[in-house]
Amino acid sequence: MRFLCQAIAAVMMLAFATSAGLAAEGKHHRVAIQVDQNDPQIMNLALNNAANIMEFYKEKGETVDVEIITFGPGLHMLREDTSPVKERIKQISDLSFPNDLKFYACGNTKDGMEKHEGKPVKMIPEAKLVQSGAVRLLELQEEGWSYLRP
Repeated sequence: MRFLCQAIAAVMMLAFATSAGLAAEGKHHRVAIQVDQNDPQIMNLALNNAANIMEFYKEKGETVDVEIITFGPGLHMLREDTSPVKERIKQISDLSFPNDLKFYACGNTKDGMEKHEGKPVKMIPEAKLVQSGAVRLLELQEEGWSYLRP
């Protein structure tokens, strides 16, 4: 009986170790990066963070989704006419896998800027519009995404 219990325990430990190893190999990461300042250094830091995170997990053989969410003055990062980093965004986007890196622009901020400036505000092609950047961050965190503010 004792031998049978030890054998069952050994089999269970082996099964647990194997499943834990498989889980680590297939690990998927998700991070949301906030940009809420019209500061080229902050924007470049957010892009550096995104690129470094994607490269780190690529080297480990793991997957990662990265979303950069802009709102308030940070929306300038994704504006066609005022972005100091739009060429860099294009380069990073072209190098990443299609679902690895996404850019979101706050619709509330865009509407406010259009009203204040009296003209339409055009976003760069890589940007997707959401109603609220703050709500997007909140919902991603509720879904278990990690949060980073450079």
